[in-house]
Order: sequence, then C-alpha cells, then structure tokens
Amino acid sequence: MTTLVTGAAGFIGFNVSDRLLARGEEVIGLDNVNDYYSTKLKRDRIAELQRRHNGFSLLEVDFADNAALTEAIADKRFDKIIHLGAQAGVRYSIENPHAYVHSNLVGHLNMLEVARHRELANFVYASSSSVYGGNDTLPFRVEDRVDQPLSLYAATKKADELISETYSHLYRLPQTGLRFFTVYGPWGRPDMAMWLFTKAIYAGEPINVFGEGNMRRDFTYIDDIVSGIVACHDNPAPDDGEVKAGGSRSPHRLYNIGNHRSEELTRMISLIEQACGREAKKQLLPMQAGDVRDTYADISAIQRDLGYEPSTTIDEGVPRFVDWYRNYHGL
Repeated sequence: MTTLVTGAAGFIGFNVSDRLLARGEEVIGLDNVNDYYSTKLKRDRIAELQRRHNGFSLLEVDFADNAALTEAIADKRFDKIIHLGAQAGVRYSIENPHAYVHSNLVGHLNMLEVARHRELANFVYASSSSVYGGNDTLPFRVEDRVDQPLSLYAATKKADELISETYSHLYRLPQTGLRFFTVYGPWGRPDMAMWLFTKAIYAGEPINVFGEGNMRRDFTYIDDIVSGIVACHDNPAPDDGEVKAGGSRSPHRLYNIGNHRSEELTRMISLIEQACGREAKKQLLPMQAGDVRDTYADISAIQRDLGYEPSTTIDEGVPRFVDWYRNYHGL
C-alpha cells in the first residue's frame, strides 16, 4: 500500500505519515514547505520521518500549482490520498485572503482531480471545526447548518466539503471529510495557543489571553486525531445509497474528530504553568475577529461507524507537549 499524504511537513501530516510508515506502508509526502511558520520546524519533521523509517519520500511542490503537481507525480504510483495540506489559521486569513483561495480551494480541486482520474480507492481530507461559525448550540453536530462562517478560512473549508460532495456524486469517489477540533501535542504548530503560551512563559513574557479568558475549546491530542484519520483511511465511505454522516447519499461522509470535551482556556493555561513550573503573566484581551468563544465536538457518528474513541485528556497531553517543547529547544 502506498499513500500520498499532502502537508507531510505539517503537524498532522507528519504524525499521520509516521503512523502509516510504522505499520509498513509506503508514504509519498507532498509539501511546498512554505514560510507561514518556521521552515526549520517543517524540515526537522521531515528529517525525523527519514530517520525513523524507510519507505518515505518527499515531493517539494505546491499542489495548488496544477502544472507543477502534474509533473511531480507523473511517474508516482499510489493507492489512496490523505489530503491534509492547507493554508491554516483563522486570524491569518484576514491578513492574506489570497493564500487561502489558492491553497484551500484551487489546491483541493487539484487533488480531487488527481484522485478522480486515477480512480483511487479512497480520499480522506481535512476540514475544520471552524465551519460551525457562530453556532451557539453545543456540542457541534455534523447535522448542524454550517452556512454562516466567521472567517475566510472557515468559508474555504466549507467550500471544500461542497466540492468534495459534487465529486463524490459525479464520479463515485469515496471520500471522508474530517472537521478537526483544536489539535495539539508534540511537533505542534508555533501559531497555536499552546505553543505561544509555553514560549512566552519560558521567556518571562506576558501571554495574550483573548476573550478575557472566557473561552472553551475541545482540545484533541495528536495521537487521537491520527487514530481517527487512519480509521477513515482504512475504511472508505461505502457507495450503498444509504445516508452518510453529514447527510450525503454519495460515498462521501463528514465527521467531527475531537475529544468530546470542552475545556476552559484558563484550565489549559494552568496545566502549562504547572508543566513549566512557572506562573504566566496574563494580558486579558477581547475576542479577535473571526474567532469563536466555544467549541465542543459531538463525535457520535465516527464513534458509531468506526469505533473512534479518543483517550488522552489535557491533564496528560499538555505536559507531554511541554516536555517535547523543552527538549526540542534545549531548555
């Protein structure tokens, strides 16, 4: 089995590639290693994959550039795609909207065209809990309406789901879209709150706590996220005419993939402080544009269909992240 994993130098893509390689699969990673955040961290992830495993190769190409993509994969053979590459970040989408249309819309379409023409066995892709926008009914369910996004990032992810539904209907391409909820853990992203808070605490600098600290998130540990992705990878959506999670009769389903717990932001900060052995200097700030106050995943659909059961609480996961951060930076 050979799988093409986009965003392989990214946080989730790196960990998914690691899991597949560890069980003996071949992985072709595809990533343009852009500078949205530290390219050193991305290259360190790739180096770690190459150190741990045989069977991994990297194509350094922008999948939103169709000509470059076509050339790069022309002589490559793979059975399935896990499409995790995207321009991430709610706040950055306000500053640089074109990057999101380029990567998340054009890029998503390009990867679907690859899967369609090669008649691949399965296509798993990353959506986001951001699609729920200002929905104030908790927990968020895949049956909820998601047509009022609060950021361009969220709008592109909802658009990806719609494009995927069309391709699944027209070409009977098995697809699963995964709405991720606040993923964290070792090798995480430097623009995420857990990294930013840990970095500031060790530097003796104040942390910016948005929403005056009155926010809740469904924090999901990376190993649990990977288990859900791999379960979808191993079990393509059936083309049986039955209504799938998300409401489709095509071989296309949507799942929330979270921890099914909504934790107070202040509790997460407290756990970081304990793991660092230092108290944070907190600067309370109002909500940022495009942000939501609460997230909470109803994961009953993926539990029912695939037996997904997240097992890592933030009491366990946060210290693991801080330990990795300390070791990575030599603190």
